[in-house]
Amino acid sequence: MNGFVIQMLFGTLVTLKVAGASALMGIVIGLLGALLESIPIKWVCYPATCIISLIRGLPELLVLFFIYFGVAVILKNIFNQYIDISSFAASVAALSLIFGAYASQVFRGAFLAIDGGQIDAGYAIGFNRVQVFMRIQIPQAWRHAIPGLGNLWLVLLKDTAIVMLIGLADLMSEAKIAASTTHQPFTYYLIAAGIYLLITSVSQWVIHLFTIRANRYIH
Repeated sequence: MNGFVIQMLFGTLVTLKVAGASALMGIVIGLLGALLESIPIKWVCYPATCIISLIRGLPELLVLFFIYFGVAVILKNIFNQYIDISSFAASVAALSLIFGAYASQVFRGAFLAIDGGQIDAGYAIGFNRVQVFMRIQIPQAWRHAIPGLGNLWLVLLKDTAIVMLIGLADLMSEAKIAASTTHQPFTYYLIAAGIYLLITSVSQWVIHLFTIRANRYIH
């Protein structure tokens, strides 16, 4: 049993790597998507809105399969050569797009929550658009976005379970192997559930600390 538990711990590291990389890339994608949607130019905001709506409207598993199987076919047709996509890269790419599509709406709401008077004040003291964005909008948007991003992170941690379907040795994959080998599914799936609950509990505590820190000057 100890051997399988150790393998599940290695699988947990893979799960955390996938989730961490996907969250970081997803935040960048979400921020970019929110900015593109806010630009009052139709040929810029409309495509961004359509792409975000498309990703949000598809099942996570379908996005994962499209990245893992479909992109390889597309690249083969373009370069006339098969280009293998690793299961880790496909998992991160798919989950990043999913996280980013939802994060874009979180950031968009966060930007709208900023008091317009502060932006005007930034221009009044001589800030240019980049300075206003970096020194006024981003810090305040981040404060408004933390709760929403925290919820997306918790969802992302659970969504990583689907990567086992393309061969990535994550926590659920190792739990399945242990369960089928020992014929003790309840035991090993219960251990997996405990690990997921531990990770999400720690995550909620960290999110709470970030929220307190972000609002420390708000009275």
